[in-house]
Amino acid sequence: MKKGQIYEGTIEKIAFPNKCHIQVDGKTVVVKNGVPGQKVRFSVNKVRSGKAEGRILEILEKSSLECEPVCPHFADCGGCTYQNLPYEAQLDLKKNQVKELLDQAVAPFGYEYEFEGIKESPSHYDYRNKMEFSFGDEVKDGPLALGMHKRGSFYDIVNTPQCHIVHEDFRKILTATLEYFTEKGMGYYRKLQHEGYLRHLLVRRAVKTGEILVALVTSGQTGKEGMPQSLETEKVLLEEWKKTLLALKMEGSFAGILHIRNDTLADVVQSDETTVLYGKGYFYEELLGLKFQITPFSFFQTNSLGAEVLYETARGYVGETKDKVVFDLYSGTGTISQIIAPVAKKVVGVEIVEEAVGAAKENAEANGLHNCEFIAGDVLKVIDEITEKPDLIILDPPRDGIHPKALDRIINFGVDHLVYISCKPTSLVRDLVILQERGYKLERAVAVDMFPATANCETVAKLIRVK
Repeated sequence: MKKGQIYEGTIEKIAFPNKCHIQVDGKTVVVKNGVPGQKVRFSVNKVRSGKAEGRILEILEKSSLECEPVCPHFADCGGCTYQNLPYEAQLDLKKNQVKELLDQAVAPFGYEYEFEGIKESPSHYDYRNKMEFSFGDEVKDGPLALGMHKRGSFYDIVNTPQCHIVHEDFRKILTATLEYFTEKGMGYYRKLQHEGYLRHLLVRRAVKTGEILVALVTSGQTGKEGMPQSLETEKVLLEEWKKTLLALKMEGSFAGILHIRNDTLADVVQSDETTVLYGKGYFYEELLGLKFQITPFSFFQTNSLGAEVLYETARGYVGETKDKVVFDLYSGTGTISQIIAPVAKKVVGVEIVEEAVGAAKENAEANGLHNCEFIAGDVLKVIDEITEKPDLIILDPPRDGIHPKALDRIINFGVDHLVYISCKPTSLVRDLVILQERGYKLERAVAVDMFPATANCETVAKLIRVK
């Protein structure tokens, strides 16, 4: 088998997140974005000892599991992976992937644990409460596009006016914004040249309150072709865009319309300067009877109804907290802290993003919770400075998991049990190996499907210290 060769084969299994395995000439070839049972033609891109990596060129035969995707953009858009699988098949796939990873991590330590399968998302479509749409073009030098990155492409953008993982209000805002700036002749920001005006459209919408926050992210460049000719013309341009949005017939209502200036070279949504064009710079969402203030950059679970399932599950795994001090590490806007606080002695949340900590403090005050303390800083550096000693610890780290040195300090607290919430099961099992080596064992775990139609899911695990 050599690089560049083309083969045919059938996808036998998919490892997390979307690594499809095909057996050819005694080697395992890994391709992406297929489903079990598909017969495909693929090219070999990389060859290593025992296995190779490839790219699907053509689907020769559909899998017996497949269905017609609801979204017309599915074939081109990189936002979803499994819209061509019925939801039950998606759940089975993710459940088996998570269990296989956990089994592999536990097997060397020779004990049994309880795996509780997977919990489904209450909504299978229209579930996302946040989207970062990108400006660009679908083909080189083509007309302005606004949507998601094309599958497998860093540059091309697919228009997604009928995206089915967001509410209809998102689709109306997306379409109106694209039509408006196309008519005005505005150009998009080109990543390689670092020039252009339009960068992203950030939309957040609360499921419970229906409040919507919209932010147009642009560069600060003016005076060139395809850009506002001056700050004054930019002001007029944005005022008209705001009025265009306010004229839309929406199911929800606008809490705020913002303009964010971002002159960083990186292709990320961040703010050098934020201007409120309408309303305010935040909105409210409700979870499990609590109210949370959310800003454009607040970390908040992207599936509100799914988050209630996730946090109810985590609360059940935490168990009895009366008269206990709970550490909520990587606490974000303090969602878990505030869910636990009413039945705990004290909750201490640690989060590196200062804005999130500020929001957590405000949310706790608004919810009448006075036994929460939120500390801004890196978990690795902060936990040694906390005077309280925890009775139990909740971990909800970012996708890459916990820094080994931070994990060492966490283990040194010696709490009887830990609850680990993970949005990337491969990071969880990596940390799980270390935890087991240091005296913890996995008691039970469950997957929670927070991201239908995609390859991702959350996992909640309870670990107990072996006496």
